Amino acid sequence: MPSMPEAWRAATRSNTPESRRRLIACAIMVACALAASQPVAAQSVRLLVQSSPLAGFRYHQAPDAFPDMRIGDPLDLVRDPDNSHDASAVRVEWRGRLLGYVPRSQNDAVAWAMDRGETMSARVSRLQQHRNPRQRIEFEIFVQ
Repeated sequence: MPSMPEAWRAATRSNTPESRRRLIACAIMVACALAASQPVAAQSVRLLVQSSPLAGFRYHQAPDAFPDMRIGDPLDLVRDPDNSHDASAVRVEWRGRLLGYVPRSQNDAVAWAMDRGETMSARVSRLQQHRNPRQRIEFEIFVQ
């Protein structure tokens, strides 16, 4: 059986959507286990589990909110299990306004953790004027 570092290196060599989902799920599970094993005072630690572009920029309120947003702004992640397009949908909101979604290719592990009651948080990590709307807002997701 390979050691944990060897297994991690092997998993990170593959760049398929499934391998990325597995790595994110693994990171979330490790973070949750670490948080549960720490004294209450140490539970203020956040672990970055993924960085994603915003999906659906053009279709929601992101174009209107974009000029007022700043790097570091907190974002709300809201599970949307009744979404007709994706049962693992996770909405991304800023100040009560729907900006878009966690990309479908990256939302399985986040939805799984949220469905189990894990505390997830997000923040704006990059804002840029770009002709491709998918590259205008990037955000980071943390497990606490």
